Amino acid sequence: MTADAMHILLNRSLAPECDPFDSHVLACVFAIAAEESAPDRSLAQALGVSGKSLRGIIAQYFPDALDHLKAFGLDSELVVEDEEQSLRMLLQRSRSTPGPLSSLLAAIVARRAMQPNHLWQDLGLTNRSELSALMLRHFAPLAVRNSQDMKWKKFFYRMICRDDSYRLCAAPSCSECCDFSECFGDESGESRMARARWQIDTLAPVQINAISAT
Repeated sequence: MTADAMHILLNRSLAPECDPFDSHVLACVFAIAAEESAPDRSLAQALGVSGKSLRGIIAQYFPDALDHLKAFGLDSELVVEDEEQSLRMLLQRSRSTPGPLSSLLAAIVARRAMQPNHLWQDLGLTNRSELSALMLRHFAPLAVRNSQDMKWKKFFYRMICRDDSYRLCAAPSCSECCDFSECFGDESGESRMARARWQIDTLAPVQINAISAT
């Protein structure tokens, strides 16, 4: 199933009592991860989460889509490399909202940060501002430290290296670094879910119903 189709399905399955922003974030990242799924890469592996916690969050936010998402693999064994584990730990220590969602998002953000695009794109979000809003809501102690608006991946690794008492680079300060744009440059681009958001408004009801029936 394409990300477009899964995004439509998830929005049709959304529990009305759930927070709109958190629901939006989850629908986007689940849709992107489902599109990436393959026989050798399950949904759980694409998200970095599996088992009870993944099923629980789906049942809470998208109860009518649980059976559809099961088909992409929710219980796969996960391998978390050292780099990803360090990022998980950094995010877990910085959670600012109670409950299982922020813990799950820490794992998801860490796993999606291993992908090659801008982090907001590999989370399926509309733009970088949504990622910043996500960080401020769920990982505020960490987010407020990014006062210079550094690229999020670069910022994460700077924080990890500081925790490990290791200098990320040799430059005395960011303003004196010849690679300044690598850490602070533009992060614009097209959302990986741009087509999906257009289709939600324009697809005929019969087409949407056909997606839900698959």
